[in-house]
Amino acid sequence: MLYDNVLGAIGNTPLIRINRLNPSKVPVYGKLESSNPGGSVKERISLSLIEAGEINGELTPDKIVLEATSGNTGIGLAMVCAAKGYRCQLIMPESASLERRQIMQAYGAEILLTPAKRSTDGAIEKAYAMAREHPERYFLTDQFNNDANWQAHYNHTAPEIWEQTGGEVSHIVATLGTSGTVMGLCKWFSEYHPDVKIVAVEPFLGHKIQGLKN
Repeated sequence: MLYDNVLGAIGNTPLIRINRLNPSKVPVYGKLESSNPGGSVKERISLSLIEAGEINGELTPDKIVLEATSGNTGIGLAMVCAAKGYRCQLIMPESASLERRQIMQAYGAEILLTPAKRSTDGAIEKAYAMAREHPERYFLTDQFNNDANWQAHYNHTAPEIWEQTGGEVSHIVATLGTSGTVMGLCKWFSEYHPDVKIVAVEPFLGHKIQGLKN
């Protein structure tokens, strides 16, 4: 496949059959979101968030794209902003891995760290405060509340799964972070193929998994 830029390679990720880890005769497939150009499912929503801002006029060339992130959305936004020519500033807790920070900075993003004890919630509060104080300077993508998050999965991920399986799918399992993936899947399948069951997985309270929430 030939693309004009890296953004064209987002989505249409392969479904891979899981063999050795699946003792059941029921076929189980994994959707390989790591094959997105930035390495995760979050490139889908990053592109959707930016395009939504462009369409509604809130994102203009003079504004800085602002987001709170534990890692993957930040990487996705940094990549999308680099491809589109936007300045990007990301707010992260100090506990975020150095490797993720380095990837974002390699794409040209600016990193602002918040106290680790407040985790991602502290980064979210900081991003909201900055956007409120300087609305003329920042475009807050707000992955946690922006409909463009779940719409990325409603418009693309869900129909991809249906098409790739030829409609032979009974259950879909996804983990919860912002909940955008599960929300988009639930909405699309409930409208078009309501017999398909969507299973949401969340970690135990007190977990240390970056990017997931209970």
